[in-house]
Amino acid sequence: MYIKRNIGWGLILKYAWKNLIFFTLYAGCIFFVYYFLDLRFINIPFQPLSVIGIAVAFYIGFKNSQSYDRFWEGRKIWGGIVNYSRTWTLQILSFVHVEDPKEAASLRKELVYRHIAWLNALRIQLRQPKSWAIKENHMVEKLFDRHGERNVSCQQALGLVSDQEFKDLEKRVNPATHLIKNQGLKVSELRRAQIIDGFQEDQLQSTLEEFYNLQGKCERIKNTPFPRQYGYFAKVFTWIFVLLLPFGMLDVFEDGMTNMPKKIQEIYIFLMIPFSVLISWIFVTMDSIGDNSEDPFEGRLNDVPMTALCKTIEIDLRDMLDEDNLPEPEQPKDNILY
Repeated sequence: MYIKRNIGWGLILKYAWKNLIFFTLYAGCIFFVYYFLDLRFINIPFQPLSVIGIAVAFYIGFKNSQSYDRFWEGRKIWGGIVNYSRTWTLQILSFVHVEDPKEAASLRKELVYRHIAWLNALRIQLRQPKSWAIKENHMVEKLFDRHGERNVSCQQALGLVSDQEFKDLEKRVNPATHLIKNQGLKVSELRRAQIIDGFQEDQLQSTLEEFYNLQGKCERIKNTPFPRQYGYFAKVFTWIFVLLLPFGMLDVFEDGMTNMPKKIQEIYIFLMIPFSVLISWIFVTMDSIGDNSEDPFEGRLNDVPMTALCKTIEIDLRDMLDEDNLPEPEQPKDNILY
């Protein structure tokens, strides 16, 4: 998640430099053919082109709206994870009591730390790339690789659970699912040992059920690609428009040259290049914004900051356990909070 109010031009150019170069060369070639080779027939009326532009704008607007809904749903799910994590720890502190204070503290720590391990296991699973995930240009991908938030190792759960449990998790297809299962088994064990009563067990199991629900919602977004009929054809229609645009701009600027002095006409018609580049960049950027919001868990510029949320939850839960030496909050990298 980008946290700076204004996006720096350096970052914008990392995304846009290839398109800007292409649009400039493309419009320049069309201008050269039109003006220097005197092939005046290549211009097309701008009126039908404007209709295409309006249709493309509406289509991109719909796509971006649906893409943002996926991001916002992902953020709301993680907001629920934050809230229920605090509820889980409060229930553990309230329900788990034994005569030996050290044993009570050990039981509470085990249940809370296993939950922190679940948070990180879920985050790591959601960060694994899918075949349909968007691929950025080399400069942007290099930036993300340097930050190291994608394809994160599951070793981050090491130390939060026992060595035996960690080795078992390494063999599992879905470690997060098994961590919640282990929590449920531990809760049942506490009930059989009469450390908690039946009502307390029911409350704890209900909270674990909610964690499964939240995990399933994340997996639904992660494993369901944005409908390609919207994503793909939005890009196709955008590029049809931007490739036709310079021909229509010739018509616009040619009509505007009427009754102008010769020298001014030469400068005026040349303006079709920068205006074509500007309009093309705007449309392609609008389409790209939607692409970057489709999959909110990939660890890119505009995705849900799961690493920061996991660290925030860990700090809160360990503070509720009255621990010292709490970890520091996650810091942004190049103004990106992961």
